[in-house]
Amino acid sequence: MDGNGRWAAKRGLPRPAGHKAGADNLRKIMDACRNRGIKYATFFAFSTENWKRPKEEVDALMRLFYDYLDEADRFTGKKARIMFLGSKEPFPEKLRERMIKLEQNSAGYDSMTIMFAMNYGGRDDIVYAARRLAEAAADGDIKPSDIDEKLFSGMLYTGSAPDADLIIRTSGELRLSNFLLWQAAYAELYSTDVLWPDFNEKELDKALEAYASRSRRFGGV
Repeated sequence: MDGNGRWAAKRGLPRPAGHKAGADNLRKIMDACRNRGIKYATFFAFSTENWKRPKEEVDALMRLFYDYLDEADRFTGKKARIMFLGSKEPFPEKLRERMIKLEQNSAGYDSMTIMFAMNYGGRDDIVYAARRLAEAAADGDIKPSDIDEKLFSGMLYTGSAPDADLIIRTSGELRLSNFLLWQAAYAELYSTDVLWPDFNEKELDKALEAYASRSRRFGGV
C-alpha cells in the first residue's frame, strides 16, 4: 500500500492525511477482494523498518490502526478470519490486546482470510520460523531430518496460508521491500503508478486481468 505520503504531498496535506486516505481506501479494496471471491488477501500496513519514521508520524499511525480495527472487526461478521503478521510486542498495549482479540474471535472463520502485515519484515519472518524450529528441536519435538519446506512454511507468521499468487505494488515501486520473501517464491508481480489512496476497483481488476493472462510455470516448461 505505497504512496500515501506522496498522495498527501501532492495535495499540500500532512502525511497523516495520506495515511487516513489510504485506510479509507483499504476498506473499499477489502470489500472488492471479497466480492471477487479472493480467499486470501494480505495488506502490508507497517514494516519493521517503519519505526524509523518521525515519532509524530508513527504515533498517528498507531492511532489510525487502533481506530481501523473496528473496520477489520466488521469483516468477522462476514465470517472472515483476521490475522496479523509480525511481532505484536512493540505495539501499544491497547492496540496489541485488540489485535489478539480479533485473531482469537475470528480463528474459526473461513469465508476469507485477511492478513495485515504490521511490524512485519520478510527476513524477520524467516528468522522467526527458524527460531521456532530450533526451539522445537531443542525440546525434542522434532529432529533436524524432519525439517522440510512444508514444516518450515508452517512456522512462518502466515502459518497454513498458501503462498502468494500475486503481489501488487502501487506508486510505481518495482521491488519486494522485504515483503513475504519466502511466500513470494513464485508470485506474479504487478506494478502500477497509481498511488494507494487512488487504487480503486477498476485498478484492482486491471491487476487481476494481468495476472490471469500470465502463464505460471513454477520452474517448469
